[in-house]
Amino acid sequence: MSDINMIRAAAERLKGHARRTPLLNSPFIDTFAGRRVFVKPECLQHTGSFKYRGGRSAVSALDPETRGRGVIAFSSGNHAQGVALAAHEFGVPAVIIMPADAPQMKIDNTRALGAEVVLYDRVGGESREALGDRLTAERGLTLIRPYDEPLVIAGQGTTGLEIAEDANALGIKQGEVLVCCGGGGLTSGIALALEADAPGLRVRPVEPQGFDDVTRSLKSGHIETNNQQSGNICDAILTPAPGQITFPILQRLCGSGLTVSEDECLHAMAIAWARFKVVAEPGGAAALAAALFRKDQIESETVIVTISGGNVDSEMFQAALAKYGDDV
Repeated sequence: MSDINMIRAAAERLKGHARRTPLLNSPFIDTFAGRRVFVKPECLQHTGSFKYRGGRSAVSALDPETRGRGVIAFSSGNHAQGVALAAHEFGVPAVIIMPADAPQMKIDNTRALGAEVVLYDRVGGESREALGDRLTAERGLTLIRPYDEPLVIAGQGTTGLEIAEDANALGIKQGEVLVCCGGGGLTSGIALALEADAPGLRVRPVEPQGFDDVTRSLKSGHIETNNQQSGNICDAILTPAPGQITFPILQRLCGSGLTVSEDECLHAMAIAWARFKVVAEPGGAAALAAALFRKDQIESETVIVTISGGNVDSEMFQAALAKYGDDV
C-alpha cells in the first residue's frame, strides 16, 4: 500500500527529472471566487500533465532486467504519455492501449514519444484488460496501472509534497485542496502527502457531472460505478469507478466530492488562460471550475486547486475561448 515513505522515496527518484510546478495566484480570481485561490499548474509538467510523475516513479522503481523487457499501460492519453516518456528515458519498450475515441493529439503525442499504441473500441465494449493480458503474456511486459498502483500513487503524491512546502512558505495552515479526480491516484497521493506535511489542508475530489463515481462512493461508503465510460469532454478524468487501492485512502482522508459541468470546465479553461497564461484541458480545469462556480459548497477562506493537465486539441481550446473569452 502507498504511504508517505513511498512518496518521499518517489520524490528522490524524480529529483532532477520531474518539474517542480509553482503555486500561482491572481487577485482577479480571488475576487471572482470570494476567497484566496492558489493554482498548482501541473499542465506545465513534462508531457503536459501530472501523470509523468507516476509514470516515472513506477518505471524507475523496476529492477533493470524487468524494466528492460518493457512496460504496458492503459490510458486515454495523459498516463499514456507519462509512461511513454519515462520508458523512453530508460530506453525500454512501451506499449500503450488507448481507446480509439481518445483525443487524436494524445494518440499522436504518445506515438511521438516512441510508444507502440494499440487502439481498442471502448464505446463498443471491447475489453482493454483482455487485450492487455494477451500482450503482457506474449511479450513479458510489466503493467503500470493508471491509478490503482502504489508506485504510481507515490509519484502523484509528490505533487502534494510540493503543495505542502509552498503552502507552509505562504503561511497557509488551513484550507481546502480541490483535485481533478478520475480513479483517484492524484487525489489519494496528494491526500497522503498533506496528511503528513500539512494536516490542516483537506483534499476534496472534483469530477464531471454524470461521472461522479468518487463523489457518490464517498457519500455511500462503498465503491460506486458510472453507467457510461465516455461521452464527456473531460476525457482525462473519466473512469469506471474509484480504485480498490485509492478508495480506502480517499474515504479516510478526503472531504465530500464536488461536481462540475462541461460548460463550467470550458469557462475555467478560458479564465486560466486569461489570468494565469496556462493552457488547461477540460478535465484538468475541473478543480478550478469548482473553486469558481461551487462557492457555496466551499467553506475555507483559502483554496488550492490543481490544473492537472493541458493536453487539449486546438479546436476544443478555441471553443472555450470563443464561448467565454470575453467573460474573464
